Amino acid sequence: MKDPEIGQRIVPIAPDEYRTFGMDAMFPSAKVYNPAGQQYESVDRKLLLSYKESAQGQMLHEGISEAGAMASATAAGSAYSTHGEHMIPFYIFYSMFGFQRTGDSIWAMADQLSRGFLIGATAGRTTLTGEGLQHADGHSPLIAATNPAVVHYDPAFAYEISHVMRSGLERMYGADAENVIFYITVYNEPVQQPAEPEDVDVEGILKGIHKVSTAEGEGPRAQLLASGVGYPWVKEAARILAEEWGVQADTWSVTSWNELARDAVAAEEWNLLHPGEQPRTAYVADKLAGADGPVVAVSDYMRAVPMQIARWVPGDYRVLGADGFGFADTRPAARRYFHIDAQSVVVQTLQALADAGQIERGLVEKAFAQYRIDDPTAVAGVKQEGGDA
Repeated sequence: MKDPEIGQRIVPIAPDEYRTFGMDAMFPSAKVYNPAGQQYESVDRKLLLSYKESAQGQMLHEGISEAGAMASATAAGSAYSTHGEHMIPFYIFYSMFGFQRTGDSIWAMADQLSRGFLIGATAGRTTLTGEGLQHADGHSPLIAATNPAVVHYDPAFAYEISHVMRSGLERMYGADAENVIFYITVYNEPVQQPAEPEDVDVEGILKGIHKVSTAEGEGPRAQLLASGVGYPWVKEAARILAEEWGVQADTWSVTSWNELARDAVAAEEWNLLHPGEQPRTAYVADKLAGADGPVVAVSDYMRAVPMQIARWVPGDYRVLGADGFGFADTRPAARRYFHIDAQSVVVQTLQALADAGQIERGLVEKAFAQYRIDDPTAVAGVKQEGGDA
């Protein structure tokens, strides 16, 4: 918003949740838009970051109305056509409430050829356990996949978000502007962010998958895939596998299960229509070609999200996800209940290696008994990366 070139074109939109998202720091400078200005004294008027309205305000605060917020996003996203002015809406909402409650409005936004960013905050099944199951998003990527105009990303790192945002701006507002909508899911989770690697695979980030770490050492090998808040779990699982079980696991960040699946479907469709030409292959198949060992995928969404790419993953593919209504008083307990935490990834990886005859079956039983992944109360004292203490 402070950018001298495009700042004035950015339209932040939130339904009753600016403070929840930590954006009240913008009230004094950007102010909330009200054509009549502020006509009352706000209850927080003595605070430094008090609620301020102005006819020159830039933030749209729609109250408890996802429908109203979607209408504003559609209007701003289609202003290039209706008013000859390119606007860049950022509609920020609890991810569960966006695609579940207003999914049809997002279809209408696509019908209007609107462009813009939808930010699904507090994403995932377990990052907002304290506010009830209605806040637990386990499926919004699946609904997003049904809309051809929606490009969904589920980043794990800040540097991934920066590349996705740049791509979105270029695709929606560049010389060859596309009528697409970028849906980016972000989380309510304390995770230390790494610096961007010098050799970062930008193409992989935008296509949907890139390798983050390569294991070194002897022993059976495996590939661990995760998106969003799930990456710390596979990072920790890789450490446990190496230190306690002699298994070397590479880790991958899947920035978009949806885009990987779309790419693969597009490759198969092209092959169908060009039977006499060199067949195309799915990007995810090319990336994982030659990777040693079984592939274990995990996310904070239901299994159906990572299962979108199952057909094109070479070799044995195992998926862990947050299916069902599971609820717990802490995030680690919820993740143990769903069997998506680091220890569950470890047991699943060992089971896949045992099924392949690379390790003894007894090691799987030993790991299961040690971690008790069937017992959500057994997480006390277990090392967790991120999440609640």
